[in-house]
Amino acid sequence: MGDTEDNVKQEKKVVFVTVGTTLFDALVRTVDTKEVKQALIRKGYTHLVIQMGRGSYTPTKSDGEDGSLAVDYFTFSPSIADHLRSASLVISHAGSGSIFETLRLGKPLIVVVNEDLMDNHQSELAEELAERKHLYCAHPQTLHQTISDMNVESLLPYPPGDATAVAKLINRLPT
Repeated sequence: MGDTEDNVKQEKKVVFVTVGTTLFDALVRTVDTKEVKQALIRKGYTHLVIQMGRGSYTPTKSDGEDGSLAVDYFTFSPSIADHLRSASLVISHAGSGSIFETLRLGKPLIVVVNEDLMDNHQSELAEELAERKHLYCAHPQTLHQTISDMNVESLLPYPPGDATAVAKLINRLPT
């Protein structure tokens, strides 16, 4: 019977974190915390892939063999779309262009507002995103709670063509 249990592999569920090309170490540091990793494991996620942008903080890699979350990271990749397609959950910086592709793909999404660069436009964007029923919105300090509380089955599909207000806000964000 032990052989059967050993042969049954847990389904691979990948969380992809993207900060675009911004410097957003606060998000990378946050997803590298024990609290966030534990919250992801409790939700059934097995792998964490972090796209770090221009940040300087280096997360801790893990192979996940001890039952922990497998963690990998990279600084830039032209294949971010591939990561989005294969992800079970996407955590994205509020200014990232990955938001709309993630929603178009129907992937669960948590948008994280950058506290380090907070301005009025990003505050408006956070309010706009928080009212939507097809994604979650968090700050770095509330990310683990957002993950713990989320129910991806309750998310509604993203209605294409409904992005005008959000796109305007994102486009007004400083680069």
